[in-house]
Amino acid sequence: MTVRPPRNFTSFNLTETGLGILEYELMSERASTLGRHGVSVEAALAALAAGEAKELETIEQERLVDKAAQAVWAFFIHREVCGLRNGRDVIQRYGIPGKVLARLGASPRHGSD
Repeated sequence: MTVRPPRNFTSFNLTETGLGILEYELMSERASTLGRHGVSVEAALAALAAGEAKELETIEQERLVDKAAQAVWAFFIHREVCGLRNGRDVIQRYGIPGKVLARLGASPRHGSD
């Protein structure tokens, strides 16, 4: 017969188990993907600002707004999946314009041709 002490008397370090290592890898991947989404939001907003500065045609500006809205929407969804529910800090940090926020979750008005 084998006698084992209760689990609460043994040292159980989650970081040394496979579960702890897997959780670490998942958190690392979430952070990396969240960073890539942030970069795509920055790029889309920069393209929108450049398009406004060049005074492009209305349809081209609308496409840039649609692309920015899609990037921001994906970023917000990813943040929510990671447990970050408040979007106000993101709106402030990235300087997301109201016209982009108004289109979040909507289908693009114009094709991406």
